Amino acid sequence: MPMAMPAGGTNDHGSHSSHGHDVGPAGSTYDLRWIDAMVQHHTGALRMSEFVFNVGAPGVGALANTIWADQAIEIKAMGQWRKAWYPEAPIYPVVLRPGGDPNAMEDLIRMSAEQIAGMRMMGSTPTAQSRVTWFLEGMLEHHGAALQMARDALEKSKNPTILLMAQEIILAQQHEIIQLRGMLRQGGLHKPSYYQFDELFWP
Repeated sequence: MPMAMPAGGTNDHGSHSSHGHDVGPAGSTYDLRWIDAMVQHHTGALRMSEFVFNVGAPGVGALANTIWADQAIEIKAMGQWRKAWYPEAPIYPVVLRPGGDPNAMEDLIRMSAEQIAGMRMMGSTPTAQSRVTWFLEGMLEHHGAALQMARDALEKSKNPTILLMAQEIILAQQHEIIQLRGMLRQGGLHKPSYYQFDELFWP
């Protein structure tokens, strides 16, 4: 039976602004910057998923629970790597200051509230009527940004652990993008923008 999408909900994903997710050039602080960015990005996915845990739409709540569980594990792992690899780093998330040296810890500055919000891609809070489409379209955009960040890590990181995680993110999230598209299609939504990240899929 087709999954009913709320009337007027087809544009709700627009509030999940697709901010730039480039964490800067390669260098000795790249992995730290990437970890901090990805932790914030994953945190956004957790918060988005919580809006649809118990929703009645077929498969949506189960997918949200899977996303939450998988990304919570990755957040914990990245936190442990950060402590082990960068014990001298500030406790707050960091970014490279404009024009900064990517090899210099002293050129890292605190990630601003605006940058954190951009990484999380939460957008506005959905209504009870709009939350299914808000989650499906928003998570598709969110996963697309994660694919971009993972591809960036594959180009710039030299750390085998980061490289493996980047590969795992691509494989898991391209599979979930396909699931998200299928759920949207069941609700009568089928847009060209749903395919904009296919070029980032793992062959």
